[in-house]
Amino acid sequence: MKWIGKRVEDGAIIQVNVINGVIETVTQLAESDLPNEPVPWISAGWIDLQVNGLAGFDFNSEHPSEEDVLGVTNQLWKLGVTNYLPTVITGSSRRISDALTIIAKACESSEEVRNSVLGIHLEGPYLAEQDGPRGAHELQYICDPDVDQFHQWQQAAGNQIKLVTLAPEKQGAVDFISKLVQEGIVVSIGHTQASTEQIEAAVVAGATVSTHLGNGSHPILPRHPNYIWDQLAEDRLWGCFIADGHHLSPNTLKAMIRSKGDKAILVSDAVKFASMPPGEYTSVIGGEVVLHESGRLHTKHNPSILAGSALSVPIGIENAIKYVGLSLVEAIEMVTKRPAAAMKLEHYGSLQKGAPANMTLFSFDPNEGKVRVMETVLAGRSVYNAD
Repeated sequence: MKWIGKRVEDGAIIQVNVINGVIETVTQLAESDLPNEPVPWISAGWIDLQVNGLAGFDFNSEHPSEEDVLGVTNQLWKLGVTNYLPTVITGSSRRISDALTIIAKACESSEEVRNSVLGIHLEGPYLAEQDGPRGAHELQYICDPDVDQFHQWQQAAGNQIKLVTLAPEKQGAVDFISKLVQEGIVVSIGHTQASTEQIEAAVVAGATVSTHLGNGSHPILPRHPNYIWDQLAEDRLWGCFIADGHHLSPNTLKAMIRSKGDKAILVSDAVKFASMPPGEYTSVIGGEVVLHESGRLHTKHNPSILAGSALSVPIGIENAIKYVGLSLVEAIEMVTKRPAAAMKLEHYGSLQKGAPANMTLFSFDPNEGKVRVMETVLAGRSVYNAD
């Protein structure tokens, strides 16, 4: 099998040859071999480290099913995302365990899901208790880190938990971070009100990522210091950003991504209402919510409180280019090379010999600033084609 496209890094027309789901060669076509028709851009498959649900499918419902995992996976292919981390958030121990078990079962029963899911992101329940930093996470289930509890969840997940978001100020958090890192799990700081010293201690213990930086925070903060500045300034932390134009205003997004530089990553943090038509909905998390055509999702009774993200990765790429002034190369790196590096995935995020043949082919109109996914390739098989 082979795919032809314009390499994002330099615009060269390349041919990617695939054998048994793995990239065998990447060659630049000679002038005489160039196709007559226009070809799409081609990059490594896009990666999303934070997906709670999509198009009505939900990992955090009271009764998630394998259908939810299959549904999200299929919908993500339409958006150019080949690989992702299903995200399970704070809830009862039973609900968390059920969600983890369902995701693990879906990976066992479906090769395509297994090829798409890079692991599970556990966001909570080891988070700040205070309104603001806690976000939409239910207060009654917030608790301090517990290694035994975590190992029970990890067993339910079939050892699939690969990323954990926690607040480093929680009792026992530093030792907990060290233990997780020793087990090969990536630890991210999020939903926190930690001091400068507590963030430093978490990083020294092995935390390497910031979850949706700039969100999950108090509405009003000291000018300085505060936990957002501390994470932006910490060069050892990758910064994940929700670029939907609502979670972070355009100027805030611009300043934060420019601050993080080549350690900035785009995530969707999509909930089940993403890719659904505008309207009023009811959710286990957030209750009655309103989704606008603009993609803004808020609680019905308080429009100032966001109820999750309805962002898709293509829109995030568009906004990173539009609001931050990034090049196409930089924006694509934020959903390929950088998330792969943050998760220590050596063979993901770039088109190279021996890598899984996960690719996204797309068009980009610089005048309109629009990204359109043309084809998504997973393990050497076309799983979505716009034609």
